[in-house]
Amino acid sequence: MIRVVLADDQPLVRTGLRMILSAVDDIEVVGEAADGAEAISVCAELSPDVVLMDVRMPGVDGIDATRAVTATGAPPKVLVLTTFDLDDVVYDALRAGASGFLLKDAPEERLIMAIRVVADGGSLFAPSVTRALIAEFAQRSRQPPTASVDRLTERETEVLVQIARGLSNAEIAETLFVTENTVKTHVARILMKLGLRDRVQAVVLAYECSLVTPARPGRPT
Repeated sequence: MIRVVLADDQPLVRTGLRMILSAVDDIEVVGEAADGAEAISVCAELSPDVVLMDVRMPGVDGIDATRAVTATGAPPKVLVLTTFDLDDVVYDALRAGASGFLLKDAPEERLIMAIRVVADGGSLFAPSVTRALIAEFAQRSRQPPTASVDRLTERETEVLVQIARGLSNAEIAETLFVTENTVKTHVARILMKLGLRDRVQAVVLAYECSLVTPARPGRPT
């Protein structure tokens, strides 16, 4: 069972999310929070697997709350919920430790799939619009990269580039003419060498280091 906390300052949004998720057999909503401070408290008390985190909330916002809950010993996965007019803060949320983000108008089945993906340790980066947005945020960032890619081998760098382009392990294996297990090994070594938590952080770093050319929204990377 995937235990979920809903963090959103709009009661109707939380009610809608709870109704959707209550019909799913392997997902249970165990708590709610109306702001970032309450989200931090509820997560500390309930230790959920996944937090659906709104970005703009009164007091402590979703970015600071994400940073706080992912800094704990056994952190939950954070799935940021946003709308297109919040593009400027999504990149900051990913840097704060979110495992991905989902648009609030996404279909129910995509929401459910996203929760399962991040709960299983994955990152939500499939849609081309998501990759384009992340590219734009990275292009705007003035912060220095958190790690150097110089320590990677040539093959590991190639794999990192494909990760940043949104390819799955199977797709990377097909592109580079290697086995999927080999790709998994490369991914694990990339994360270890660069001190990264997951593929989301790897994507952010790849854009920060200009390994991938940012794309315009609506166009593939």
